[in-house]
Amino acid sequence: MLQVLLKDTISVKRGLSPITFIQFGTIRYRFHTNNRVKKTDERKLLLPLPPTYRRDRKDSHRLLSTRFTMPEISQRGFEMPASPIRKLAPLSDAAKARGTKVYHLNIGQPDLPSPRAALEAIRNIDRTTLEYSPSDGYRFYRENLTAYYRKYDIELKPEEIIVTAGGSEAVLYAFMACLNPGDEIIVPEPAYANYMAFAISAGAVIRTLPSTIESGFALPHIDDFEQLINERTKGILICNPNNPTGYVYTPQEMEQIRLLVLKYNLYLFSDEVYREFIYNDTPYISACHLKDVEEHVVLIDSVSKRYSECGIRIGALITRNRKVHDTVMKFCQARLSPPLIGQIAANASLQENGSYMQHNFDEYKSRRDFLIERLNRIPGVYSPMPQGAFYTLARLPIDDADRFCSWCLSDFSFEGQTIFMAPATGFYVTAGLGKNEVRIAYVLNKSDLEKALVVLEKALEAYPGRR
Repeated sequence: MLQVLLKDTISVKRGLSPITFIQFGTIRYRFHTNNRVKKTDERKLLLPLPPTYRRDRKDSHRLLSTRFTMPEISQRGFEMPASPIRKLAPLSDAAKARGTKVYHLNIGQPDLPSPRAALEAIRNIDRTTLEYSPSDGYRFYRENLTAYYRKYDIELKPEEIIVTAGGSEAVLYAFMACLNPGDEIIVPEPAYANYMAFAISAGAVIRTLPSTIESGFALPHIDDFEQLINERTKGILICNPNNPTGYVYTPQEMEQIRLLVLKYNLYLFSDEVYREFIYNDTPYISACHLKDVEEHVVLIDSVSKRYSECGIRIGALITRNRKVHDTVMKFCQARLSPPLIGQIAANASLQENGSYMQHNFDEYKSRRDFLIERLNRIPGVYSPMPQGAFYTLARLPIDDADRFCSWCLSDFSFEGQTIFMAPATGFYVTAGLGKNEVRIAYVLNKSDLEKALVVLEKALEAYPGRR
């Protein structure tokens, strides 16, 4: 304990209870006193000794200085990017608190119902104990998944499927299992923002190749890939159909990727969670369809978008590479178990007879067509036609997408309404790209989409940074 004289302290009165603060370096002591403390007071107080200090040997009661500093956060935490999808949520909450109607175009949370069979399976759970499942997921679910993938000409064994807590965990564990700190992954950008976060968590480095809105975000030229490949390059990551652009890779582009993987002995991480939603004639080419790269492929999947089941957190990591599988399992064992109730719901969803998915497909395609036609009628706005998923990246006549999206929530409303969009800068690594682009998720019904687009047009008319 340290005996301190109450001199040169800071005092404030809050209500009837005066509060005094004493500062030692970055340590601040807070206590209540009966009377206002004055600089002339010499009352004594016993305080815990700061971790490091220097004391004048002649006066054991006099504290000369402290060298205490607060612990620093990790470099990994400092580098971790904020989510472009969620970082403006406090502004959205504040707008709602003011009574403003907020149209959420920022996040890929489907508004369509989950399969009735999944909801019934949850309601009818008759377990007396909600136990751990096996670390790689229940075998009955993995066996049923093989039948699901067979519909897409992907032949798998249950032992090649690991059930994960969402697709996000699958990406993270794939990176942790396959990449050393400092290893590099090549990713076409714009890309799903959390890829960068997962790479930082694994100590890996994302190297990006920009695609352009003018090309509809087609795969960059193969020569551009080769210019980035060096002795640290360990893999290529694609999302097909793509989030955030909606682009679907052609058979020719997938073949180019296959040849790169073979030539440079790389992993191919392929996020294919939107395979059900391809709206044009481009065929779905899975990384698992590619010849001679079976040992290189790690496929990422999830039920979140397919069945509108984001909240049950069920995904899958698929690999025919036994070393990768066994390494991923070490991380799975450390986290013990994927969600029990989520697996029950996801397994029940596999019973869907096709009408559920057809309805969802038709609805998203109709929304896509409506959204893109309406967006491109707004002066200065351009969006290519997305071929899959349920997102588009649109270019707006603005100076700064981050500023505009914040302004819409904090300073603008039209007839008591505003919009919440995701600034595209968060989907790029290259500085300066996406500065006048936003990602829009068409997860609202067409009536609400129409209202949201009216609000967007009015916001662009009023925005002081319009160009």
